[in-house]
Amino acid sequence: MLNLKLPREEKENLIQSVQAYFEEERSESIGSIGAEALIDFMLKELGPYAYNQALADARKAIQDRAAQLEDDLYGLEKPIRHLR
Repeated sequence: MLNLKLPREEKENLIQSVQAYFEEERSESIGSIGAEALIDFMLKELGPYAYNQALADARKAIQDRAAQLEDDLYGLEKPIRHLR
């Protein structure tokens, strides 16, 4: 099970962002405890999706780079002349 822990400073910044979002977008106030609970819930629910997508992105980047390296290696090959 993915258990994402954020450093306290980052979590405090997120709490403030959630509070600002609720105030600006919904004209509602949300306390820091409510905002933190929402963040914890969203991390628990969305974390695995974000994690899996990050892995897929990393896998694709590695595959692309490996293909480029293979092309580069073929480009380094020297022609061989066959003597008869």
